[in-house]
Amino acid sequence: MCDKPNVLVSGVTEAQPATSTTLLRPLPFTPPSSAPLGSRRRRLWDLPSSAMCPVIGVCVPMPLLRRRLGKTLGASADNDDYALHCCAINECSGPRSAVASALQRELDQRYAAALRQFNLHKTTHALAAAWASALHSADIAGSFWATLTHARCDASLQEQVLRDIHMLQHQVGAANRADLQRLEAVSDENVVLARELGRVQARSTRLLNERAAQADALQADLMRMRGELMARDALIAALNDDVSQLEAATPGLRQQQQQSAQQAEQLRLQQARIHELERALLAARQHGERRAAAAADRPPSLPVESAPAASYPNFDAQSVLCVGGRQGVVPIYRQLIERTGGRFLHHDGGEEHAVGLLDASLAAADLVICQTGCISHDAYWRVKDHCKRTGKRCVFVDKPSASSLQRALGNLGSLVAANNNPPTANHKTL
Repeated sequence: MCDKPNVLVSGVTEAQPATSTTLLRPLPFTPPSSAPLGSRRRRLWDLPSSAMCPVIGVCVPMPLLRRRLGKTLGASADNDDYALHCCAINECSGPRSAVASALQRELDQRYAAALRQFNLHKTTHALAAAWASALHSADIAGSFWATLTHARCDASLQEQVLRDIHMLQHQVGAANRADLQRLEAVSDENVVLARELGRVQARSTRLLNERAAQADALQADLMRMRGELMARDALIAALNDDVSQLEAATPGLRQQQQQSAQQAEQLRLQQARIHELERALLAARQHGERRAAAAADRPPSLPVESAPAASYPNFDAQSVLCVGGRQGVVPIYRQLIERTGGRFLHHDGGEEHAVGLLDASLAAADLVICQTGCISHDAYWRVKDHCKRTGKRCVFVDKPSASSLQRALGNLGSLVAANNNPPTANHKTL
């Protein structure tokens, strides 16, 4: 408590000039008055010296105290807070002074609401109960001033109030220290959170910029597609105008187009019908051949004496492809071709071999012998089309037998001998 201050303070007093420095005189201790209580509120200068320190320290904020002392005493801004506090105590203790009057008016105005509220208590007991309740409120300064200056505040209540304020100041100081520690921790956490917030804001800004760029790109694509759509619509409109002009110039153009389309469809149907009939005819011929072979009921043989070998052509290592024929006669076909010096190739015409492999065999062959009686329709048309496009010699044999192949080779040899030329590209059915 600052009831007996003895410090240096820079200020203006009645006996010293404004630039001098004086020692504050020690104030005598004033015991509580035992006089009977009246109805008049006590003033600041009526309070004992033991109450002056807590009243000025709790009820008068330091900026207000510095402003009042500066106006009244001409105190310098260089004075520290403790010196100004002690100067205010000396000025308010004892007889009434200008500083005490100014602080009295300031405190009455600042805590007018608390004064009105405490004036409602007419007994010391009620005032003590109001003070005990005010200790747990937020406005402790106003309650302290109103209780201490109340007309019913006796010496015992005054002592209790000063004790409560003394302990409360200790608690406030400890709480302030704890608050300062928490404030430092919160400040450190705030720095960390500020850095994290900066990173998050930078990331958000980057994402927003990326989304804006994507939106701009999509908007550009949308405008481009709209332009293309408008151009297409304009082209369609121009083409429709051209069609309208052509229809106007040629009244029967649309009917002619419809007739042409109908004729093309009829032609397609006729071609499909022709192909179907050709397949049926080929199937019938193959069926007849199979029935004739089954009726003969004898194994095929190679009558080498039926045709002299000299009448066969000399293929001189050329590749001869035989398409079709029965599997049991294939070895005889091989003997006949190899006797002429050729290299034998075979494809069954779609019975077991895939028709798709026929193109490779046709490309590798120099001469094609097609036995039409035992091949598929697809294989027949492949052989005929390939030989026609490439100009290869193709010999068609109706009956799938060894004798038919021998006769075909004999006739081919006679034709080559008569012309004295190597085989040329033509088609012959034997």
